[in-house]
Amino acid sequence: QVQLVESGGGLVQAGGSLRLSCAASGRTFSNYAMGWFRQAPGKEREFVAATAGSGGSSNYADSVNGRFTISKDNAKNTVYLQLNSLKPEDTAVYYCGADQGGRGRFFAINQQRTYDSWGQGTQVTVSS
Repeated sequence: QVQLVESGGGLVQAGGSLRLSCAASGRTFSNYAMGWFRQAPGKEREFVAATAGSGGSSNYADSVNGRFTISKDNAKNTVYLQLNSLKPEDTAVYYCGADQGGRGRFFAINQQRTYDSWGQGTQVTVSS
C-alpha cells in the first residue's frame, strides 16, 4: 500500500498563502488519482481538490475554487496544494489521499471512498 506523508501546514494570517505537500511511496505514482480533503473541529471531512493520475485534470470544491491549486509532480512522487487568499474558515487538518486501487472507475473523485490510502494530515490554521 502506498505511504503518504503531508507537510507544509502552519499558522498564517487571513489573506496569506501556504503550500502543502504530500509525498508518496510507490513506483506507480503516475497511475494514482490524488485528492486533498480537510476536517475542521467538530465537522466531517470534506473534499477540497483532486487531480487525475497524469495531473492533467483537476476538480475543486466550490469553497476553494479560484483560491487553491492542486498540482502533481510524478517525477517527485509528490502532489501539492497551493492555498492562496486564506480565510479563517479554511482552518482544518488537511489530508491527502491516493486512489491506488482504481476506485475512481466506480466512485466520483470528490468522494472519500474513492481513496484507499491516506496520510496523517497537516494542520492549517488561519487567524483573522
